Amino acid sequence: MHSGTGTAPQSPVPGRVPLAVVVVDESGLVSHWSTGARRLFGPAREDAVGRPATDLLPVSGALPDVPHSRAYGDESVYEELGPELESSLDGASYPAAGRARLEAPCDERIDVLWWAYPLVGPGPEKLLVLAADAGRLHADDVPDGHPLERIAPGFALHTDFPGADELARGLPAILPSMSVGESSRIVSQVLELGYPVLEFSLHDRLEYAAVREHLEFLNEVSGRIGSSLDLSRTITEVSRAVVPRFTDVAGTYLREQVVAGEGFPDGPPDATTMWHRVALEHTDEPGRWDDVVPVGESMPFPAHTPFFQCMTSGQPVLVPRITEEMGNAIASQFEKRDIRPLITDRSMLVVPLKARNVVLGFMILLRHRERPVFNDMDRVTGAELAARAGLVLDNARMYTYQESVAETLQDSMLPHIEPHMPGCDIATRYLPGTLLGRVGGDWFDSIKLPGSRTALVVGDVMGHGLNSAAMMGQLRTAVQTMAALDLPPAQLLRNLDDLAQRLGEHYLATCLYAVYDPIANELELANAGHIPPVLVRAEDGRSELLELPTGAPIGVGGVPFESVRVPMAPGDRLVMCTDGLVEVRGEDIGVGLATLCESAAHPAASMDAACDTIIRSLNTRGGRKDDVALLMARLNGIAPEDVAHWSVAPEPAEVSRTRALVRDQLAAWDLGALTAPAELMVGELVTNAVRHARTRSVEVRLVRSGTLVCEVEDDDQRLPTLLNAGPGDQFGRGLRVVSALAGEWGTSRTGSGKTVWFELASPRA
Repeated sequence: MHSGTGTAPQSPVPGRVPLAVVVVDESGLVSHWSTGARRLFGPAREDAVGRPATDLLPVSGALPDVPHSRAYGDESVYEELGPELESSLDGASYPAAGRARLEAPCDERIDVLWWAYPLVGPGPEKLLVLAADAGRLHADDVPDGHPLERIAPGFALHTDFPGADELARGLPAILPSMSVGESSRIVSQVLELGYPVLEFSLHDRLEYAAVREHLEFLNEVSGRIGSSLDLSRTITEVSRAVVPRFTDVAGTYLREQVVAGEGFPDGPPDATTMWHRVALEHTDEPGRWDDVVPVGESMPFPAHTPFFQCMTSGQPVLVPRITEEMGNAIASQFEKRDIRPLITDRSMLVVPLKARNVVLGFMILLRHRERPVFNDMDRVTGAELAARAGLVLDNARMYTYQESVAETLQDSMLPHIEPHMPGCDIATRYLPGTLLGRVGGDWFDSIKLPGSRTALVVGDVMGHGLNSAAMMGQLRTAVQTMAALDLPPAQLLRNLDDLAQRLGEHYLATCLYAVYDPIANELELANAGHIPPVLVRAEDGRSELLELPTGAPIGVGGVPFESVRVPMAPGDRLVMCTDGLVEVRGEDIGVGLATLCESAAHPAASMDAACDTIIRSLNTRGGRKDDVALLMARLNGIAPEDVAHWSVAPEPAEVSRTRALVRDQLAAWDLGALTAPAELMVGELVTNAVRHARTRSVEVRLVRSGTLVCEVEDDDQRLPTLLNAGPGDQFGRGLRVVSALAGEWGTSRTGSGKTVWFELASPRA
């Protein structure tokens, strides 16, 4: 027979009649009602599902403790055909079968054959009912001497199904005790019926329940691990997932290189491989394991241990009971600590943590003496669990390694900012993002420029990860190089935009570039799509966003940039940051900028404290995911009395006079210790300037600001170079003297010529 879920044939096929298929749950309610059931019994599926089966079916005897029903709407649906059937129903035998007569609404009576089969399993479904119209059976279909109610549905194997053999061979892998012959029989039933085989022998039922339980456990564990790519959190998830449901003790060991985020040699581990204990979960009393096997310890395992066998073979190792001999062998690895009371006579399963055919570590699982020992099914479950955990751990390991590389790269690219520059103090903060790939392209920088000026830079490459960090490094290097050429801010951003376009179409970044002149007390700024800076006035503590021409981000191309000059007063503070500090998803960025202005104006004991106040105020809003770069500069200026300036005629006689002027000024500043080197270097630079000057005078300036800076400017734009002067050469030694004596020195072009400068550390600094 077959299930009649389609249109019934016009003429019955001998031996085949449509079946009604109904499933009843443990509460006696209908949970499945086939099309054949609708045709045979009348109610539609939506009317039948959820109703008591005894209201709809003539099979109440197959449902113990459920009273018989006689209702089909307002009419009787069946009547018993004799005391034999009534006795069979009341006895509730499984499987049950019977015959009943339906009384249809049109006074038509239909003889029905029905069969009831129990469903075994953890689900709520408890009874499968098949029913057929007896009138559809021909007399030739009924064997002699067999009453209709004694006929059971017959099933034939569809031998032409192409995957039947493969399916039959695969079942024993799931149910190890099943034979190939038995699996073939089950497969044939599945293919013919179109629904799962739900009844086996008692042993099969127990095995089915066990397999179902283990599959549910694996599914549950899979859902609990891998919620994060953080390695330590993943390790904790894996350990806690198996205790106490699967085991009572779970110790996790990983290769030391895995923990450190490093690579390790090819090939299997050996007796010298160090294993780091990264987690230990147990159900024993607190502290019992901590002193004997503390987390964080590293140790090798010799060849005679089951741990070595597991890590070299890559296969689970099952020890039903740890004997006293094995306990002694294992305990020998733990110097001065007796582990034997914790492990002896317990059941042990050691499973490898593998990924991509590489053993990353292993788990030691122990069960208490009172608990059933690990068996072959536990071995299979443990192996599957370890395989899933191994992949999750490897993903976390690879992510941790990539993050480590990216963070190292970014740390190497972020500059070490000097807290004191000529005429200003600087403090910075960098916070990584909180999302995956948290390494980003935010950066800040301060660059020493000629004329005691300082360039202040904050930039933000769009995106996260290694690519953004690498691009940030390229742009930062380019900014430093162009700043050394003393380009005006707008021209520097123009050149940076051209460079980004040459590097690739995906190079997009915002950048704010400012040049502070502490002698002129002036700030010149240009902006490329960056959020505006905040200026906090020292006079009244008022803070404001500086209104700048926004400009387009670096990499867009074809957009002009403009510079703005803003006068400063000594003590004013400039706050520059990236949008990760002020931007929160779902909130207008203006709210963050307002909070930035308010927190920047808050009085603070130091620059570092002021930065911390800003970070704390903006972070309390929550929701920050991007990385953050923050630079604060207190613009102190340089007082006029700390600057000395002379115009020197381009004549050789002026060289000695310039030396005398410098000597006198250093004496007035109480910097006599610097007189000798400063006088010598000034003489060399002025001599070169006098030799190469064309028309106008040579300008000499001394600046005292923590260090002593000397600048010599002339109208020749050719930059001097450091030469190797031979014994007979008359020239070429001046810059060698400067290079040897100065702490720093450099050259740069100006609008009308060039400047050569050197710096000496002040004894008072």
